[in-house]
Amino acid sequence: MAKALYKIGVLFSHSGPYGVVSRSMFNGAMLAFDEIAEACPFQLTPVIADPAGSFERYASLSLELLGKHGVRHVVGCYTSSSRKDVIPLFEKSDALLWYPSHYEGFETSSNVVYTGAAPNQHIIPLIEFLLANLGKRAFCVGSNYIWAWENNRILREALSAAGGKVLSERYTAVGDTDFSKTIAAILEEKPDFVFNTLIGTSAYRFFQAFRAACQERGIDQPSEIPVVSCSLSEPELAEIGRHAMDGHISSSVYFSSIKSPANSRFAAAYRARWPNSAAASADAEASYVAVKLLAAAIAAAGSDDVDAVRKALPALTVEAPQGKVSIDGATNHAYLTPRIGRSTASGQFDILWEADDPVQPDPYLVKTTPRYAIRNSMPKLRVIK
Repeated sequence: MAKALYKIGVLFSHSGPYGVVSRSMFNGAMLAFDEIAEACPFQLTPVIADPAGSFERYASLSLELLGKHGVRHVVGCYTSSSRKDVIPLFEKSDALLWYPSHYEGFETSSNVVYTGAAPNQHIIPLIEFLLANLGKRAFCVGSNYIWAWENNRILREALSAAGGKVLSERYTAVGDTDFSKTIAAILEEKPDFVFNTLIGTSAYRFFQAFRAACQERGIDQPSEIPVVSCSLSEPELAEIGRHAMDGHISSSVYFSSIKSPANSRFAAAYRARWPNSAAASADAEASYVAVKLLAAAIAAAGSDDVDAVRKALPALTVEAPQGKVSIDGATNHAYLTPRIGRSTASGQFDILWEADDPVQPDPYLVKTTPRYAIRNSMPKLRVIK
């Protein structure tokens, strides 16, 4: 008897200003498809669409996947701008977008499954870490769109409640690479830390230029003016380069340096499948998890019917590289395990802190309102062995 065949859309940019991260997401998804093909009683056939970093193409390609190809499920999108642009199309078609990127929160949709970190799983742990270890005076540098705006707002509210301050916020268009004036302002203000919400090539050039400017002035940048992020990942360290990749703080639910049998298997399989790529990133892992959860939900539902898959999801758990992952039925967001890492010159992260268990998603920060609930109680710096 022939296997049932289900077409699954895969919507990631393979080039453009954030192509390094979105290609790693594509890699993670395709690795999961490979593994499912070997063990699944049905066949998932990826239908690949590449927006090539062009914001305008996400909607047109989504319409093509949902219409011409008759796809009911799409794993894809990296930026919040692209996600927000396509959600109305998925709601109109009653299809599911499986969104595998950390994001700024304040959103839920019955037509989106969020397998990346919500704000209480990345920026809230980072803020607690900053208050306990680095200080209360921040300088914010970000790409000019919703990801940076919302994360900076959350940081500002939390620091204000703790008696701290955001000294300045500077925004630049995605892809811009001239940071001379911004860096001059940072060196003038001398913040306790720089909060980075730049993405793609903008972020890489900022890290390079900021390290060089500090070195010219005899400033030990990692210890005196550290840069902290909720998005910096292993493939991006390689883009920054050896002279400037070390000493940066990143909040994430996954680092490739996690010590566990599940992550060892994933990391080895990822290297074997994509030998010319950098180590897997949090976004690659979230894409891998999205496809695994989708396959498990189709198996439980008995088809790719969207309503049946939605109903099956809350009862499922996958053993992911980061640990156990499941979906909260009330929000369609994932239970994930927050971690804090510090980048090294080898292109990895030393894990400084990690939560004991997966954390329930709180996309609207109802239970973790930054104005009142941030605690200065996180342990001091330590490396997880």
